[in-house]
Amino acid sequence: MSLRLSTVILPYRRWNEGGRAAWIRAEQLGFHTAYTYDHLSWRSFRDGPWFGAIPTLTAAAAATEQLRLGTLVTSPNFRHPVTLAKELISLDDISGGRVTLGIGAGGTGFDATALLKGGEDPWTPRERADRLAEFVPLLDRLLTEDSVSCEGTYYSAHEARNIPGCVQRPRLPFAVAATGPRGLRLAARHGQAWVTTGDPRLYENGTPEQSVQALRGQAEKLAETCAALGRDVNELDKILLTGFTPDRSRPLESLDAFVDFAGRHQELGFTELVIHWPIPDSDFAADEKVFEQIAMEAPAQLR
Repeated sequence: MSLRLSTVILPYRRWNEGGRAAWIRAEQLGFHTAYTYDHLSWRSFRDGPWFGAIPTLTAAAAATEQLRLGTLVTSPNFRHPVTLAKELISLDDISGGRVTLGIGAGGTGFDATALLKGGEDPWTPRERADRLAEFVPLLDRLLTEDSVSCEGTYYSAHEARNIPGCVQRPRLPFAVAATGPRGLRLAARHGQAWVTTGDPRLYENGTPEQSVQALRGQAEKLAETCAALGRDVNELDKILLTGFTPDRSRPLESLDAFVDFAGRHQELGFTELVIHWPIPDSDFAADEKVFEQIAMEAPAQLR
């Protein structure tokens, strides 16, 4: 199976000051999908410009024709299934059915604390997993049923109407980010794709070889989970969001370096690699000419 190449464009630029141009260029370069982060702000970008994911993707849908669009990833940290479903149905309609929802449990940081009342503690990892386990099935229903009523521990819907539904049928695809047992079960049960960034414990001091082994282990656990639920793991795309493995910067140093990196991960069963659009003076700094060469030439070498 050929390996698809996608990109993620962080929403830090004003639309008329480089934002729009990046999405148009992503389509010209032939990327399969262009994603964006769905955060209120993110790490070193917190004190600078940062725009909302859904409005950005809506504008990108109007500026492009064939490029798939998506979040990588949305989380329950500041989203509710009912309002999110309405926005996604609208975005899927505007884009002509080109939307993929990347979704995960979220983490600590600005998203996790921005809506807290004074004195409230951030959600624990268990509570984030609990919320995701309720969020995803309800969102699935909201995107496939005309009217939904549901009383949950964390999320409820009362005759929530979502007519006419998604352009993509039965709904737009879910790409579920997961490494733990509960998240993998959600991916196996509701996902059309699985997303990982690798093993975060290896980010600082691990080796590329250890990272490959960790990713192999994650993929094997996904296969085991699918088998336990009676699903063929080959029905799911396997997406690696790059930039968070021990060799995070090396793949974008040259075309040969990327093809070597991509080939090793293709052998693990990954069907899509996502690379960050270069951002000067950041963790995602890269030579734009090399980046464009990779976009245009690497896919043909990985078929």
